[in-house]
Amino acid sequence: MNVLKGIAVSEGIVFGKLKAYRKVFFDAYSIKKIIEDSEAEVLKFKEAKKLAIEQLDELYNNALEDVGEEHAMIFSVHKMMLEDIDYSNSVTNIITDEKTNAEYAVWFTSREFERKFESMDNEYMQQRAGDIRDISRRIINCMNNNIINNKSPNDKKKSLIIGCDDISPSELLELNSTYIKGFITMLGSKNSHTSILARSMKIPSVVSLGSQLKPEFEGCDVIIDGFAGVVYVSPDATTSRRLKKKKELCDKQEELLSSFKGKEDVSIDGQKIRLSANVSHICDIKILKEVDASGIGLFRSEFIFMNRRSYPTEEEQFKIYKNIAKKMGDKHVVIRTLDVGADKKIDYFDMPKEVNPAMGYRGIRICLDKPEIFKTHIKAILRASAFGNIEIMFPMISCLDEILRTKEIIKECKLELDKQNLDYKKDIKIGIMIETPAAVFISDILAKEVDFFSIGTNDLVQYSLAVDRQNDKVNFMFNPQHRAILRMIKMVCENAKSAGIRVGICGEIAADERMTEIFLALGIDELSMSAPFILGIRRKVRETNVKLIKEQIISKL
Repeated sequence: MNVLKGIAVSEGIVFGKLKAYRKVFFDAYSIKKIIEDSEAEVLKFKEAKKLAIEQLDELYNNALEDVGEEHAMIFSVHKMMLEDIDYSNSVTNIITDEKTNAEYAVWFTSREFERKFESMDNEYMQQRAGDIRDISRRIINCMNNNIINNKSPNDKKKSLIIGCDDISPSELLELNSTYIKGFITMLGSKNSHTSILARSMKIPSVVSLGSQLKPEFEGCDVIIDGFAGVVYVSPDATTSRRLKKKKELCDKQEELLSSFKGKEDVSIDGQKIRLSANVSHICDIKILKEVDASGIGLFRSEFIFMNRRSYPTEEEQFKIYKNIAKKMGDKHVVIRTLDVGADKKIDYFDMPKEVNPAMGYRGIRICLDKPEIFKTHIKAILRASAFGNIEIMFPMISCLDEILRTKEIIKECKLELDKQNLDYKKDIKIGIMIETPAAVFISDILAKEVDFFSIGTNDLVQYSLAVDRQNDKVNFMFNPQHRAILRMIKMVCENAKSAGIRVGICGEIAADERMTEIFLALGIDELSMSAPFILGIRRKVRETNVKLIKEQIISKL
């Protein structure tokens, strides 16, 4: 038995046979041939390109239905690249000038374009090198009648675990999940587009295995433990029994929790709370609906700005927000405005290098410093509010002036939309994130200017305890249950209640069942978390006697 340790990116335990995912992209010298009929090779390339475009159209339509427009767009990008004149001219010129075969011409063109993209300073453009490689591989596969995901009729009778060096989002979307039960890769990270997709598609996976993943493992029995980030190759009987038992327990737990779908989020003694989901991509909505969330308590709009080379237009943003609003129907959707800076860098924002970025140029500070970009952002959200129950939330507020300036910008945006005769929700609710100690201690003043608070415990804990949660030397001190933090939450709740506004929590601690009773007792109105945790928290809510917890714990804070 071989035990491989990597990074868990999508939970679940699956058993299957390991199948190597071979990306058919031949070595140049093994496919280079001198040919006599250049016209025939050019025609072969054009026909392969046409077939590849047809495949991409089909894949786009399938992905649109399964995971939404945002993820399906990868196939539109690939189609656009395939139709690029410079790319096609390079291939045909190599065929005619060097009298070589079409496969070699595509391979050589791909390598040249990849080098150009990889040499660019812009991160977005560097990532396009992988897309060029993808489309070139697809064309060569079409020329040689290779099915791009290496499926065979016999595979459909098996449960397969895909193993490869890495896998792109387009490849993951193309793989047939009816018999591919999981995947493991040598490369990859937890927050890559592929990993986010895997979680959304509920495909257990472990990445970043490096050289532990060996070619000779193909065909072996494999178990993926997507909770622990461990892969077992040719597991012994004891390990198989242990993992089967763990899987059975997980399945039973999931089955038990599924019984809480549709149940009211209310405590034993009648206190209600709203359980919502944190969402980064439109495909997260599918999971959100499966667990019957109250709505979206936090939509991270900054992800629309990432993996691009320029600012998204008002129209581009509007379409995404509108799509989300329509999919959610009457359920509330809280869109947090652009929250970049600190650990979320975007090249085209031209952000300065900072000694302490966590306390620097980020969140609302960037938006107020770039009012035209901010106004485009706000107008897109306002327009989308006409199609659903949208609310706006602003991050990293630390003083009253930031709220007043933001509200003034919202007024300006509304006036501009009125002049254009564009609809929007006139009384749209606005809220702020409470994630700085300053905001906590003036929350009584801030509460008079907004409709709701949402406590961002991740940053609040970091700033309050002077602990960098990304620093391995001190992150053991990162304690959301510290009495100082609980007292701060209590203060915010009291000030919110006095002003008659709602207060929620959208940090990671919202999903911690050990804290649910305390949050109920403090008077939190909403907990927003990653969707898979909602049913567990709902069960905890329904088991809680709030009055008892107030007597036992809150009175002693």
